[in-house]
Amino acid sequence: MMTSPDPSPQAYSMTRPFFFVLGLVFVGLGIAGYILPVMPGTIFLILAAGCFARSSRRLEAWIENHPKYGPTVVAWRRHGAIPRKVKYLAIGMMALSFVVVSVAHPPALWFWLTAAVLLSCALFVATRPEGPKKTSA
Repeated sequence: MMTSPDPSPQAYSMTRPFFFVLGLVFVGLGIAGYILPVMPGTIFLILAAGCFARSSRRLEAWIENHPKYGPTVVAWRRHGAIPRKVKYLAIGMMALSFVVVSVAHPPALWFWLTAAVLLSCALFVATRPEGPKKTSA
């Protein structure tokens, strides 16, 4: 299991407004990410769901039950899973980003720093499970 069950939003009474506003900001960024090709969307919805788990169960359920984006958010939150198609897309976009950086001829430090960060991120994405862990009976 990826995360332990969160306490109810009431346990966060002092920080509920902060998490609620932050969740709304992440939803806005998530929507922008699905519209803009240079920005990811799902990660912001995952972060929004985490914020809403601490402030609004209704909005958390809205994200998790969304017909298009909910399954990906739930798969990540429960199993740390990234679907194969999304893995290919993410790693492909990282590779394309590296090509763009390479063509721009940045200073050597920035080139190698970019290469290290993108490679690390690609390895992280590639090593995530693609669905719930299978248990043998």
